[in-house]
Amino acid sequence: MERPNFEILAYEDSPLGPLCLRRRELLSQPGTIVTEVTLNHEFLMSSLNTDSERQISNRAVEIHGGPNLKTLVGGLGLGYTAQELLKHENVASVDVIEYLPQVVDWLRQGLVPLSSELNAAEQLKIIAGDVYQRLAESPTDRYDLIVIDVDHSPSDQLGEEENGFYTRDGLLAAKAHLAEHGVLAVWSYAQSSQFSVALRETFESVHVEPVKTFNALVDHWQTDWLFFATDRQLDPAELPQPEQDAAT
Repeated sequence: MERPNFEILAYEDSPLGPLCLRRRELLSQPGTIVTEVTLNHEFLMSSLNTDSERQISNRAVEIHGGPNLKTLVGGLGLGYTAQELLKHENVASVDVIEYLPQVVDWLRQGLVPLSSELNAAEQLKIIAGDVYQRLAESPTDRYDLIVIDVDHSPSDQLGEEENGFYTRDGLLAAKAHLAEHGVLAVWSYAQSSQFSVALRETFESVHVEPVKTFNALVDHWQTDWLFFATDRQLDPAELPQPEQDAAT
């Protein structure tokens, strides 16, 4: 019997702990190869489950609805959030800020599944840096969409020190980086009533949307949560109704 494929593509230290990029064949699905990232010896992301990462981009574009969108993404990861934005004809540019330079190097070196496509994308600009620090500073550019896919959730952040982005003051600073009618979108694996309140204190309209997907790695359904906020009045009839509002 052949052993399943397993390969460590990169293993290196980072400010957040040991960072590992690996590729393996699923024991439960022979022939299915996935690329995964672990951080500080904990599972972080996989190329197998990307529904909610892609959905946050699609829904943000849909909610805005305008042409020639200038977009900013916080967190490169395996690139699925940025890739989905690039698919839209009304997205003019995608700037991605990634905190870990190793993750940027993986893309440049062709180690992740989307390397060829993203490296060839003329509208894509990838910057090594801290998106939270960028959004806390005075804006030099204003974006139609800001998509944040960095932490596990507002209350489960990757860094040891909690940043202020998820507070009312942090959101007010981030809001200054949005163009008129701009949309802020934030990914989370969990509901967060406190973050929902902060969003509603900062923006005119807030929409919270669950995304259910089947996680074959652990053989169960999971729900991720997408938060959208804008100062444009949204028509509730045009938005899908979540099964449960994260503020309740």
